[in-house]
Amino acid sequence: MRALSLSISILVAILSIVVFREQVAELATASFHHFLDSFNKIYTGSKSSSSSSGSSTSRSIVVEDDTTVTTTTAGATEPSSDSSFYDPKEKLVATDMSIPRAIRKVFLAVEQAEGAGARVRRSIGTSELRNFSPFLMLDHFSIKPGAGFPDHPHRGMETITYLLTGAVDHEDFAGHAGTIEAGDLQFMTAGKAIVHAEMPRQNEDGSANVGLQLWVDLPTHLKACEPRYRDLKAAEIPAADLDDGKVHIKVISGQAGGIDSVKDLAYTPVWFLDVRIQPGGKLAQPLPKGWNAFAYELEGSTTFGSGDARRTVAQYHNCVFEPDGDVVLAEVPEGAAEAARFVLVAGQVLDQKVVQYGPFVLSTPEEVRQALIDYQFHMNGFERAKDWQSEIGKSMAS
Repeated sequence: MRALSLSISILVAILSIVVFREQVAELATASFHHFLDSFNKIYTGSKSSSSSSGSSTSRSIVVEDDTTVTTTTAGATEPSSDSSFYDPKEKLVATDMSIPRAIRKVFLAVEQAEGAGARVRRSIGTSELRNFSPFLMLDHFSIKPGAGFPDHPHRGMETITYLLTGAVDHEDFAGHAGTIEAGDLQFMTAGKAIVHAEMPRQNEDGSANVGLQLWVDLPTHLKACEPRYRDLKAAEIPAADLDDGKVHIKVISGQAGGIDSVKDLAYTPVWFLDVRIQPGGKLAQPLPKGWNAFAYELEGSTTFGSGDARRTVAQYHNCVFEPDGDVVLAEVPEGAAEAARFVLVAGQVLDQKVVQYGPFVLSTPEEVRQALIDYQFHMNGFERAKDWQSEIGKSMAS
């Protein structure tokens, strides 16, 4: 009798869900409103993020309208060992026939609050430059003691973190943990799901931990890949000296000064160069054709471009280049009071639609909604998030 009663109860429950499925879906959706508002405050907190031009969707969904839709594979897909985008064996050199890239725009990265007490200068990912494929966001962060980025999720994208001063600890729900220090990089692939924390070292002198974090889109067919981390230590990064020592380049990934340092550190092909130019120094840096590229000024001022189109870019400004052309031209005038330092970054353009809600970067609004459900109910990759709390996140001062 008890078994019969249980069978009837299960049957009634199934029939209720089938008959009232729309009402059930509406009820489930309504339960996320507070959850969604929290993500808006944490991940899309800047006012500029909610006033993006050219988007016809709600303020928390970002859609890149000038791209084509690419279908997503249903299951987890691992990348092949051969890149379908670019042959790293190809050597790029600057010649007298090389065509300089023109400058598209230059703008200041305005400082704003982010995370829990951190300060960032965000350039990509604002109304000034939205979804500059494959780049989703660029933050120049400063994290003082008592601040940081406690436990939070990601799906469908990668991050490249380059630490300039101090140290940052990281920990995720899969048991990965470690520390990157000044000059080190961490490449994190969120893939189908990751929950992690990034917390600064509590420096005795109270100084901030400073660095760059770049969000990179994943190709659609890799958005369901397994999450992974890869660290690159400062001592492992080769460097080139050009123009009689006036130009020094740390070749993090890519080619410069005869050094080929194309590394399989991110699934989406990216070149990342840390460039310092002394007064009187000049650089003609080749980049793969058609890739999107930018230079973010860390110190001093650099003059980019050629002829009458040259522009001087000051500290904390982002200089965005047109995709046409072979080389980026950069120089610091002989009479400059100080050297200049900038990162030059280029990436393969992904021909796919971008739908972003905070830390979730997918191809359709339906996939974003599914990511929210998966995170809320610990499904489809987020199972390990249930009852998990990072140890480093607990150390944050209230």
